[in-house]
Amino acid sequence: QVQLVESGGGLVQAGGSLRLSCAASGRTFSTYVVGWFRQAPGKEREFVGTISRSGGATYYADPVKGRFALSRDNAKNTVYLQMNSLKAEDTAVYYCAAGVVTSYYSDHRRYDYWGQGTQVTVSS
Repeated sequence: QVQLVESGGGLVQAGGSLRLSCAASGRTFSTYVVGWFRQAPGKEREFVGTISRSGGATYYADPVKGRFALSRDNAKNTVYLQMNSLKAEDTAVYYCAAGVVTSYYSDHRRYDYWGQGTQVTVSS
C-alpha cells in the first residue's frame, strides 16, 4: 500500500514557475512508476508525464514537453514536477499516481495509487 500526498500548487502568473511535490509513504516507493495527471473543470483527466522507478527515464505529453520536468528522490520517497513557462491552459488540479506500469504510461487506469490533488491556477 502506498499513500501519496501532493503539495506545491498555487496561483501564479503566466510565464511563471511552480514545483509540485508528490510525497509517498511506504518502503517500496522505488518500485513504482510515478505519473502526473491533471484535470481542469469540465474536462477529462489528462496525462502530464511519467518517471521511471529509478528516475532515469521520463516521458511527457506534448502540451508540456520542454516546459515541465520530472525528477525523483527515492531516498526521500518524493517525486517532483517542475513547471516552467506556465500558461493559462495549465490551470487544473494536478494528481500524482503510482503503479507497476510497464506500458501505456499515459493511461490513468494503469496506476493503482492516487493522491488527493493540488490546485494550480495560472492567471493570464
